[in-house]
Amino acid sequence: MELVLDLIHKILNTYLPHISTTALIHFMPLYLFLKFLHFIFRSIFSENVAGKVVLITGASSGIGEHLAYEYAKRGARLVLAARRHRSLQQVADMAYWLGSPDVVPVHADVSKVEDCQRLIEEAINNFGRLDHLVINAAVTPLYMFEDLIEVTNAAPAMDINFWGAVYTTHFAIPHLKETKGKIVAITSSAGVLNAARISFYNASKAAMISFYETLRVELGTQIGITIVTPGLVESELTKGKFLTTEGKLEVNQVMRDVEMSVTPILPVQKCARAIVKSACRGDNYLTEPPWFRTLFVYRIFFPELLEWFQRWFLFPGRGQPPTEAPSKIILDVTGFKEYGYPKSVLSPHIKVD
Repeated sequence: MELVLDLIHKILNTYLPHISTTALIHFMPLYLFLKFLHFIFRSIFSENVAGKVVLITGASSGIGEHLAYEYAKRGARLVLAARRHRSLQQVADMAYWLGSPDVVPVHADVSKVEDCQRLIEEAINNFGRLDHLVINAAVTPLYMFEDLIEVTNAAPAMDINFWGAVYTTHFAIPHLKETKGKIVAITSSAGVLNAARISFYNASKAAMISFYETLRVELGTQIGITIVTPGLVESELTKGKFLTTEGKLEVNQVMRDVEMSVTPILPVQKCARAIVKSACRGDNYLTEPPWFRTLFVYRIFFPELLEWFQRWFLFPGRGQPPTEAPSKIILDVTGFKEYGYPKSVLSPHIKVD
């Protein structure tokens, strides 16, 4: 039996790569053409969300806030969730003013399973249905893994980013099946590119991508799933709001500059508009800005090159502070922040409540 199994593996190892490469070369053009036609069809018959019910987590700022505004402009009824009372109410008021016929703000912490269940119940109790579930709530730890003294201080990254998504999705699925609704999972390009100093954020977003890809297989056509992998987008994250090694949220724009350097930051309105369009088209994936997809190709074919570049670019010489990293020096010398960063992310002030 072992000899037969060994032979099977040897045959597969020898011939399958060649067969797969040949098939890829021959069928890729046809596949891309059919995919383009399908995109045109979905664009023409894009979903009208007027009157439909959309639930958005992490809606008090950043991408979540502006997704609320974009859905509101299309006439959707909204359930908005976040931990900050006043900020959430302000977003709800603006969404109503922009055209949403009904907006229900819900104070909730998605790291708590009971809050996630209550959140879905609020949507059903108020509107009797759920059409789009937008998973957006997230925090970003920023530090070297070896600098973490109390490892449990990193738990919020998984509790909020991953388990918050899982909990909310679990309670939403029966209701989304009834409406043939959609899940919009706001993950991150960091889930693919593995940037240094944000290991737990990378891991949580990679887990989200894997989870929703698997869920898409399990659910089939019952629920549409759009996985969004944004690059750097105008938000509290790009403003420098990070989770410290002590487990506290603080704004550190110096380390923001070291980490993000001369990567242009996309205005949040443009990103939110693209996400809502993509969800209504029924896309499987969206990367915004689109040029970030180029980095995914390098990640697949030249992983060693990307790892070497990160080590050179993001880290200073031995014994030097992070501000001496080439990433920070290049940013300061070029003055890139003045034209590559939106004005809002230059201010250290964030919403408190």
